[in-house]
Amino acid sequence: MNALSQDLSGPDAADLAAASLAMARRFAHGATLWCAAPSRPWLAAQMAAQLAQPAVAGGLSLPVAVVAGQLLESLRTRASAGDVLLVVAPPAEPSVMGLSQRAAAWGVLTVWIGTGERPLAGAADYVLFSDLEETSSPAGGPIACFCHALWEMTHTQLANPGLLKDGGGECNEEVCITCSDEGRLGEVVTLESDGLARVRTPSGLEMVDTSLVDGARTGDIVLIHAGSALSIVLPKGSGSEEAP
Repeated sequence: MNALSQDLSGPDAADLAAASLAMARRFAHGATLWCAAPSRPWLAAQMAAQLAQPAVAGGLSLPVAVVAGQLLESLRTRASAGDVLLVVAPPAEPSVMGLSQRAAAWGVLTVWIGTGERPLAGAADYVLFSDLEETSSPAGGPIACFCHALWEMTHTQLANPGLLKDGGGECNEEVCITCSDEGRLGEVVTLESDGLARVRTPSGLEMVDTSLVDGARTGDIVLIHAGSALSIVLPKGSGSEEAP
């Protein structure tokens, strides 16, 4: 068994299976796949071209697009709830910081592929990372192998309708800090009068009471419960966001 095969065994194989099933379920419900590689735009285009193509006989081409420019700002205006973001980046890539929580507020599933030190837990819904150097394999390296395996497994699972039931059930919600009930993440779009704000959530735009949150601003990610924002989870200006 060569180094590349070993890289996709054990926990990596389980992560790939889980990620491909989640993606297949979203595709079955009309998702678009957004591909991004902030430091290597050509790689995003290469991934998109491969992932769009059927991997099984009679399979369908998938709706795939490339995210160009500033990652989250571009995705904010183009992605819809139920979509998938596949990003290839090193663990310290600034434009990916805060990715999971902000994408969760939009209802976008995130898959992060890379090499080197594995990102912290929760950095994306699914993290596929290898300790191998990207140039260590004659077959194209771990990133190419991850992408190829994800492409093949996602299309294979799409061809098995029995696996696609209960799709859309991936949960990115946090827990309400006051009553232990489930809360939801949302992104403040506009501040209205009387402490209300228009907030983007996976369900669409909602009016949310922000009177319990001190200094809420547009672009903040807030934890919502029972129609009220309870806390600011990710302020605008943190991570990959531009300073106000």
